[in-house]
Amino acid sequence: MFEYICEYGLAFFRRLACFQWQTGLCLAPEGLMEQSVCPPWIYFAATEEKTEPATPHRKQESRKKGQVARSTDLNAAVVVLAIIVALHSLSGYVGENLAAYVRHILSGEMGTALSSEQFFNVFKLTLNLYLRIMAPIFVVAVIFGLLINFMQVGMVVAFEGIKPKLSNINPIEGFKRIFSRKALFEFAKILLKVFVIGLVAYSVVSKAFDQILVLVDANLVSSLAFLNTLAFRVGVAATGTFLVIAVADLFYQKWKFNQSLKMSKYEIKKEIKQTEGDPLIKAKLREKQRMMSMRRMMQSIPEATVVVTNPTHLAVALKYDEDEMDAPQIVAKGAGYTAEKIKEKAAEHNIPIVEDKPLARSLYSSSEIGDFVPVELYQAVAGVIAAIYALKNKKNQ
Repeated sequence: MFEYICEYGLAFFRRLACFQWQTGLCLAPEGLMEQSVCPPWIYFAATEEKTEPATPHRKQESRKKGQVARSTDLNAAVVVLAIIVALHSLSGYVGENLAAYVRHILSGEMGTALSSEQFFNVFKLTLNLYLRIMAPIFVVAVIFGLLINFMQVGMVVAFEGIKPKLSNINPIEGFKRIFSRKALFEFAKILLKVFVIGLVAYSVVSKAFDQILVLVDANLVSSLAFLNTLAFRVGVAATGTFLVIAVADLFYQKWKFNQSLKMSKYEIKKEIKQTEGDPLIKAKLREKQRMMSMRRMMQSIPEATVVVTNPTHLAVALKYDEDEMDAPQIVAKGAGYTAEKIKEKAAEHNIPIVEDKPLARSLYSSSEIGDFVPVELYQAVAGVIAAIYALKNKKNQ
């Protein structure tokens, strides 16, 4: 009874090892490798270390899924810097519009209770002000956002990333993502970026601290001009720092992405079989095609007029019909074993075989099957065919 239990248990582990390999696991019990129904390499295929760079096919498939190496920090840094520069450049335009709006709000007619029509006019005025100020900034943000994204990854259109997935609304999976090693690393990166950017902004403001203290004695126009310049300097310094960090993050993201796409040697072999076909099958197909081509070539030899030989290494069969053809045509050619077969076939059908080493080499190297004889070889071939015709006429007489 114990022996039966052991035998069935061993068979179960064998099947389980194969099944786990197919599903991406490899937990084969030690000692079963030599006795298993699966080849030994199967147990290591799924756990083989991924040391090889990704193939172009792997990268292309990843790109189709929308998986590309890019830095969101770089996008944000460039867009924020563009907005800051746009706001500083348009400060006069923004100031004029704000001043006109404030003058209208503080006008005499606004000091009384507003009717429905007046309230609607104020609403339109406010909305118009908002659109006039925000429209150019929005355009700048969109242009630079698209430009920097295109510079990073080019044109990528992938709808697979926006497909709804049940795993995205799974609270357990969401909890795991929040407290994963990746999430903690990203949180640490955010804290580091906030600390560095805040330190740079503080250093810029601290240098102008003495000037800020005397603003209480300055007039409104000069105070606003100074604050506008200071805000621009702080924004450029902070965003410039963020941009440097973002460029470093871009290189890190590319390295991380390439690491994630690395493949094992088994995966590369499997991909080659899937994309290009099994090498053994391809070799058999090539051999079959070669045999079919040779069979067709041999079938056309009985139609040949003459076979020019080397005499042992090369053979070229020529066909010429003075009533239908403008020049002789090569219907078969071969070297070595194929040349011997051509001569045997020609002998079977009483096709004349002429030994001419220079002509045989020239025809073999300069023409393919189905081609007409090159112009520079017309005279030599014409002499051979004329001799064949003269020999036939002599026999007929």
